Amino acid sequence: MVDSSKPGRLSGRIALVTGASRGIGAAIARAYAREGAELILTARTVGGLEELDDQIRAISGKASLLVPFDLKEFDNIDRLGAALYERYGCLDVLVGNAGVLGTLSPLGHISPKEFQEVIDLNLTANWRLLRVMDPLLRQSEAGRAIFLTSGAARGPRAYWGTYAISKAALEMMVGIYAQEIQQTRVRANLIDPGRTRTRMRAKAYPGEDPQSLKIPDEIMEPFIALASAAFTGNGEVVKAQ
Repeated sequence: MVDSSKPGRLSGRIALVTGASRGIGAAIARAYAREGAELILTARTVGGLEELDDQIRAISGKASLLVPFDLKEFDNIDRLGAALYERYGCLDVLVGNAGVLGTLSPLGHISPKEFQEVIDLNLTANWRLLRVMDPLLRQSEAGRAIFLTSGAARGPRAYWGTYAISKAALEMMVGIYAQEIQQTRVRANLIDPGRTRTRMRAKAYPGEDPQSLKIPDEIMEPFIALASAAFTGNGEVVKAQ
């Protein structure tokens, strides 16, 4: 368990992490718990969130606020924002981690339904989060918004279709938001986790040796740094490795 006599870099900061039940999202939650943050965790799977909460209790001795729902059901995001305002009055850290790869195939082979599902989760849900959480971030002494991106967002890459399109649009959205909040205490940035051992990576590169990749817990330093009040960068794309 974390030594409470040594305040962490995120001590007392309220952090919302989406897609937290596994992979990078779960690693972010554990890292933030070690640094003293109070956590709000969302994911679709109740079991995954409960298992993570057990890990966090072992780390920090504190329970997390678990919010199981599908981010593509956008009205849930609005309700979450209202609930957080009633409970906390502000939000210090927003981490938009939830995402989906979709099918890697020629653009003409992607079904309209799948295209929309990828855009809904990777882009629209994050816009809805920004829209709803922006007032809460502005109530913080140092609001920080962090979104996950990918090298696929920068430069056309055959067969990466919807995923690359969604991440390119996400980078533009966060960049625009960063300019709009320049005169406030809020800062917004993106992190590219790079080659990391996740289910999404395994799906994208099935022939790759997973042992050659870092696990998510090994790349957490930038996620902690960007969530801290001390970090003042804005509109940046930070590479985790």
